[in-house]
Amino acid sequence: MLERFKVPEDIAVRVKEAPLRETVTSVFKKMGLPDEDCELATDVLVTADMRGVETHGVSNMLRSYVNGYNDGTLNRRPNWRIVRETPATANIDSDRGLGVIVVPKAMEIAIEKARNVGVGMVTISNGRHLGMASYHAMMALEHDMIGTCMTSCPPSVLPTFGAEPRLGTNPIALAAPADKEPPFVFDAATSTVAGNKLGLARRLEQNLMAGWVGDAEGTPIMEEVPPPVPGYEGRATSFLLPVGSTRELGSHKGYGFACIVDILGGVLSGGGYGFSPGRPNFGHYVAAYSIEAFMDTKQFKRTMDEWIHMLESTKPAKGHDRVLYPGRPEAESEIDRRANGIPFHPEVIEWFRDICGELDIPYILT
Repeated sequence: MLERFKVPEDIAVRVKEAPLRETVTSVFKKMGLPDEDCELATDVLVTADMRGVETHGVSNMLRSYVNGYNDGTLNRRPNWRIVRETPATANIDSDRGLGVIVVPKAMEIAIEKARNVGVGMVTISNGRHLGMASYHAMMALEHDMIGTCMTSCPPSVLPTFGAEPRLGTNPIALAAPADKEPPFVFDAATSTVAGNKLGLARRLEQNLMAGWVGDAEGTPIMEEVPPPVPGYEGRATSFLLPVGSTRELGSHKGYGFACIVDILGGVLSGGGYGFSPGRPNFGHYVAAYSIEAFMDTKQFKRTMDEWIHMLESTKPAKGHDRVLYPGRPEAESEIDRRANGIPFHPEVIEWFRDICGELDIPYILT
């Protein structure tokens, strides 16, 4: 994550993993969820924070989920079900269930199918936010499989040449195991910046960088500006640009990738797509690929290590001390945060104090 999105150490409040997990689990229990679902939802959120993905950790998402349960947007006890199935595929109706709970269960189905026939793919309709997409992709790693996850999100991104949001941030995640090195884990929105990062920029009083957003007429704003910007109404997700920002810089590629996610996660699920029915609906797609179905697993992992070393041995450009690969920074973040705690902004800590008091939960974070 860019330095501008990190909480400065001089104001950060470090929170250990164990009390954070206990508190978040307690909040979910107060929402009326089954104990097993509370623990699963907590694991998805806290894992994001441990890996340095604050955009999809407790600081941003937990309060949103609490609001969703309180206003009925989220179903506390969804009757999710498989509506169509083959040996390699399944389609699930999520029944408005929170994605951080339903999607891991869908991924377990995909993994089991991959174990049986080599590949498993599951689409999920009528869903809600799934948190950090890579969490679901990484579930495949412990089974010597490659995992993928995509989610068709409500509209927030301008198509190339468009003046109205039509696509979501539509992230794509892929996780592949290695031997001795941390696994390759790629997880990124198909917009230039994830919508939640605009919220972090606002919290940290950071300017929006050139190429992140467009104005009310759809023109990419190609200079750094403080939020709000012309045409940007202050919501966390409005007027975002596809990866590439402008046609000349390749925005048609980010636009195209977002369309692919809408097709696989939305249209293919049978439940619509990002723009239709729109917020708060999400469509999801997860898949697992058994490495052994394609080649010797040990050979694959050894080759992955070799490939990773190839990338990391690249001569760094001027001003940089090393070349990284997707998954390395997150693995290093987890080591640091396991030892030193997760750095939270004081505003987040204050929210935890308030919600613990409101729900009659002991405050144990600091």
